[in-house]
Order: sequence, then C-alpha cells, then structure tokens
Amino acid sequence: MSLDLLIYAVGAAASLMSVVAVYLALVERDLVKAVIYSAIQSVFYSLLFYLFMSPDIVLVYLPVAGGVLPALLLVLISKTERFERE
Repeated sequence: MSLDLLIYAVGAAASLMSVVAVYLALVERDLVKAVIYSAIQSVFYSLLFYLFMSPDIVLVYLPVAGGVLPALLLVLISKTERFERE
C-alpha cells in the first residue's frame, strides 16, 4: 500500500468519524455530551487539516476548537440547564 493511499484512507475515515460526531452532537439532549462530541469533531477536522498539508491551521484550530471553545461552552452550560427540554 502506498503512502498516498494510506493518507487518503485515514482522511476518509476521519471525515466519516467527524460526520458521526456532528450527528451525535446534534441529536444529543445532554448539552455537556454535545459539547464533547463537538470537540471530538474538531479533533478529526484538525487531523484532516494536517493530512492535507496545512499544519499552520492545525496549530491554531486545535487549541481553539478543541480546547478553548468547549471550555467556554461548558462554563456557559454550568450557568444554565444541562439538559435540553422538548
């Protein structure tokens, strides 16, 4: 298996897993779990950025979308209700 094919396979798997994480974040009623799924999606996006040769974007995107934004959202959720009403 060539290296390019391996990169494309990992990219396809990361893309699929990010779509699954987005779906889980959208259907989850527990807002804390939704934030965690969103952070997982951000990590998969960071992997895609790295695979597509843009490591400078990874250096900014991963700390912001995978760390700062979920932390801010968790603080905001702690000020409100954790579970979404129907």
